[in-house]
Amino acid sequence: MNAPVPTHRPIQQLNDQLISQIAAGEVVERPSAVVKELLENALDAGATQITIRLEEGGVKRIAITDNGRGIAPDQLPLALARHATSKIASLTDLENVSTLGFRGEALASIASVAAVSITSRTSDAPHAWEIIGSHQGTVSPSSGPCGTTIDVQDLYFNTPARRKFLKSEQTEYGHCAEVVRRIALARPDVSFSLTHNGRTIDHWKESEMARRSAQILGSDFAEARLAIDEAAGPLRLYGYAGLPTASKARADGQFFYVNGRFVRDKLLVHAVRAAYQDVLHGDRFPSYVLALDLDPALVDVNVHPSKIEVRFRDSRAVHQFVFHAVQRALAATSATAHGSVPAPITAAEITPSSSSGSDWRRPHEQTGFGAQLAPTFSPSPFPPGSRWDAPATNGVAQSTAAYGALFASEPRPTASSASVAPMPVPSSAPSNDDFPLGFALAQLHGIYILAQNTKGLVLVDMHAAHERILYEQLKNALDAQVEGSDMQVQSLLIPVTFFADAIEVATATDHQETLQALGFDIAAISPTTLAVRAVPTLLKNADAQTLARDVLRDVREFGGSRVLIERRNELLGTLACHTAVRANRILSTQEMNALLRQMEQTERADQCNHGRPTWVQLDISALDKLFLRGQ
Repeated sequence: MNAPVPTHRPIQQLNDQLISQIAAGEVVERPSAVVKELLENALDAGATQITIRLEEGGVKRIAITDNGRGIAPDQLPLALARHATSKIASLTDLENVSTLGFRGEALASIASVAAVSITSRTSDAPHAWEIIGSHQGTVSPSSGPCGTTIDVQDLYFNTPARRKFLKSEQTEYGHCAEVVRRIALARPDVSFSLTHNGRTIDHWKESEMARRSAQILGSDFAEARLAIDEAAGPLRLYGYAGLPTASKARADGQFFYVNGRFVRDKLLVHAVRAAYQDVLHGDRFPSYVLALDLDPALVDVNVHPSKIEVRFRDSRAVHQFVFHAVQRALAATSATAHGSVPAPITAAEITPSSSSGSDWRRPHEQTGFGAQLAPTFSPSPFPPGSRWDAPATNGVAQSTAAYGALFASEPRPTASSASVAPMPVPSSAPSNDDFPLGFALAQLHGIYILAQNTKGLVLVDMHAAHERILYEQLKNALDAQVEGSDMQVQSLLIPVTFFADAIEVATATDHQETLQALGFDIAAISPTTLAVRAVPTLLKNADAQTLARDVLRDVREFGGSRVLIERRNELLGTLACHTAVRANRILSTQEMNALLRQMEQTERADQCNHGRPTWVQLDISALDKLFLRGQ
């Protein structure tokens, strides 16, 4: 196909009307863009009450009324003029923008593609004034309360080609409603009312962030969120991060604000996503409402026509601050993070239990199972003298041996399809709430631990729970090594040898420092044989050959430095998964209770490394409903 030959024209100055319509192509992309610009102007004017009226998805009409400061009659023509604004006057002002709008293009651009009228009244004026059309329109007396009403009708009436690209009425309304939701979330101190085709859709009164976010994001988010409020130097991050159990299949529950402005910034999204990395399952997306406040001089908001993107002066510092703040909040997702068990769930819909709030607690002691547990727990895992006491033991040594059996590498008996490990059943719940996960009753199908706490029944996925515990211990051990402490390494009495191909042998030889940093001593003893002579103490009873192959595969694929920095957590998660107690392993009462106690002391213990829940709570009332008790 032959390309059309461009028409040759001399360079000439464009007229103001065409300039405005070109600008409108960037600023007024669709009706929702008009809603956004007008709402931002209303908030900049100090409005505390805003009403949005839409017709036919905003294409036929968008009318926004606020109770802000209003516009003086002599200023109304300037409000519709291009590059006229009250928000900046110099380059210094542009570099320190603290308002939502500042370019002075929006109203002029809207007026170039729609019929616009502005009615406004200041507090000291006896009546309102109105201007229609453009900055060349006549200002005339009108009626109305203090504040401003901007009425935009017949969008793109003079550019029919643009109008053809608009979607259906419902789609355009959906985009407008989403803009209102975003801005209403940022300003819970302002009341918003939204109507469409004469019907009131949403009305939010002035409230606080907790209530506004619950109204807009729904009760599911309100019941599964963590409060965040952290500051460091000129940075402050606050709001709510949804628990992993409240994740969604789409990223439509993510709201991030920088100095009150909704943004979609790749750096911020990456920082939050990285914080959820250890607790989010598969392709799920977290929900959150987070606000970052900082000195306006440290962020450039004049990057994109829609002002939805920003650029930070020190992007790395902002990324790390947001990442660590969210990560610390998510560390509260453990059974004892707030000293109480999560809210119970109903029998009809069993969902993972989690805690909420802004406080978080680091684990009391990052210890492994086995001999390291002996100083932490008494021989009996139950409160002394309670009716939950386990059968008498012969002291700490015997108890330690029982805990150590959890890591035993020799085969263990398997559970039958319908049996559970025998153990005494307590006749009453303990009064001590220091053990939120309660105490073990039985093991079901060799997979689940059944425990009783003061609320009712607790179900624990023992592999998922143990995997999280090991994973956190491995991370802490590696972090301690970076800070100067030595990685705890267990030398094998008899090295484990296995056949290896040339690539595995070369990897072990070339990356000795990386392997040693991870706690492994893997050496080539022949061109086709590798020997594992030491492993991290936390993994001492795992299959050494399997662990060695996993480590070598990741080191070969990503390189030594990337494994230790970027891919570290993925590798540690793999090692923890291989080492965690497997299904169909019969556990004693002491082993099960040791696992429950470690869960209570481990950060992020409500999810395994892959984001699956590790336990759920079923309260007494839910159990009663199952059996129709009291009905």
